[in-house]
Amino acid sequence: MSTKNFDVVVIGGGPGGYIAAIRAAQLGFNTACIDEWKNDKGGPAPGGTCTNVGCIPSKALLQSSEHYEQAAHHFADHGIGLDNLSIDVKKMLARKDTVVKQNNDGILYLFKKNKISFFHGRGSFVKAVEGGYEVAVAGAANDTLVGKQIVVATGSSARALPGVPFDEDKILSNDGALRVGAVPKKLGLIGAGVIGLEMGSVWRRLGAEVTVLEGLPTFLGAVDEQIAKEAHKAFTKQGLQIQLGVKVGEIKATKSGVSIAYTTAAGEAQTLAVDKLVVSIGRVPNTTGLNAEAVGLKLDERGAIVVDDECRTNLPGVWAVGDVVRGPMLAHKAEEEGVAVAERIAGQHGHVNFNTIPWVIYTSPEIAWVGQTEQQLKAAGRAYKAGTFPFMANGRARALGDTTGMVKFLADAATDEILGVHIVGPQASELIAEAVVAMEFKASSEDIARICHAHPSLSEATKEAALAVDKRTLNF
Repeated sequence: MSTKNFDVVVIGGGPGGYIAAIRAAQLGFNTACIDEWKNDKGGPAPGGTCTNVGCIPSKALLQSSEHYEQAAHHFADHGIGLDNLSIDVKKMLARKDTVVKQNNDGILYLFKKNKISFFHGRGSFVKAVEGGYEVAVAGAANDTLVGKQIVVATGSSARALPGVPFDEDKILSNDGALRVGAVPKKLGLIGAGVIGLEMGSVWRRLGAEVTVLEGLPTFLGAVDEQIAKEAHKAFTKQGLQIQLGVKVGEIKATKSGVSIAYTTAAGEAQTLAVDKLVVSIGRVPNTTGLNAEAVGLKLDERGAIVVDDECRTNLPGVWAVGDVVRGPMLAHKAEEEGVAVAERIAGQHGHVNFNTIPWVIYTSPEIAWVGQTEQQLKAAGRAYKAGTFPFMANGRARALGDTTGMVKFLADAATDEILGVHIVGPQASELIAEAVVAMEFKASSEDIARICHAHPSLSEATKEAALAVDKRTLNF
């Protein structure tokens, strides 16, 4: 076993880690990336939670289930008739696995293209050495690396309920929720967040009776209230049974499934019996096994790595990005931090603007937003103007047969600077990009209102919502 020396060693090959490694290599650094994810054959599967059990596979299943729902309920509106419609869950999961593997292989190709040394195994600190840090790789080769600069990008893992561990058979994390081999008759979800709503949507579309139990009294509290109400109305109409303000009690795995005792917001004791239960109550930073104490790396009470605004830890030459540090647990936030850290190592001025990070929930309708909500502006005492435009008045949405939702603009009352844009409706995840660009350049709602948008397109709803700020919509 030999010791290998690098300018930059990245621990973790998820969105933050592999992107940091690529940018470091582009900047001329001799770079290594360590990642322990394995595929079903034991081979490397870089990409972290996002690629393996998060963003990518969930979108694959959402797409498959959306096709099924369209065929079952909406194709007839287009004059398309289908007999004996069925769903092959095994094949659907196989397609999902193929999509995941394509992304895994793509990252391995990018490592090779950028001359990044990849080490398959778990990385952990050993000790500080002259000019850097020694990092052990526990894997097939048990390598030892020395890096002048270390970037920790170890991500996060699903939070379990106290005393209720995941068995990934009946009590599921996001991982198990993506591997359910047959459509459950009854599915329970604890937590009406992103993962809960997306996974609930997948199996509801395929025929499951889905009940969502949420402890908070409000639905999607981080979302603009007007947008959240519209989404709640749509999900309820689709058949998702959402109960808010509940207090979950004893959870027991039974022969036939799972029993959940809970108290409703009105104080009534209830029991929910389901075939499968998905617990999506948040995520925790992944620092177990990192051996942070060996080098004195500072962690907070949640186990997250403590960093400053530029992702520097308390140790010189050690950085951390993504889910393992403060801020939103979003893959694209991790990517931006990864790029910024690599550039800071090179003496450049990497930049991440937390105020213009977009958020997306890939349900149907999709929900996407950037900037501040109306309730945040009210709480801050900020004078603002609001403008909304419904998709029911948009020609392209009518042609798609999907007119649920709206676009909403919030702008400063005096300067007209865009303070927030909120969308619920078709392709919200794509439409939000225009708002992100506008806010990054400190545009006004008038700027968007005067830009020519293609007709017919969903993006016209964005233009019309901007016009609505000045109460001069043209098509509503």
